[in-house]
Amino acid sequence: MSTIDVRRNHTLDESHARDAAEALARDLSQQFDVDYQWDGDLLRFKRTGVKGHMDLSPDTIHIHLELGLMLRPFKSRIEQEINSQLDQLVGKA
Repeated sequence: MSTIDVRRNHTLDESHARDAAEALARDLSQQFDVDYQWDGDLLRFKRTGVKGHMDLSPDTIHIHLELGLMLRPFKSRIEQEINSQLDQLVGKA
């Protein structure tokens, strides 16, 4: 398994942090055909070849994805997209 692990500090209130996470999840879902579902403040991602989560805390968004063999070649593209989206949604910390 190949892992993507991104943490981003933020100063957003709970509602705006959740909106930012939802926007990122929706975009990743459309681009990479990933299903997602909220479980409290944890957003879980899953599809064949990838699983992971996005965890919201009062000052941090943490994204952890495990990519299977078929998605390993796309790791840098997926990671770049996550970082780009986070920069737009929460700003650079």
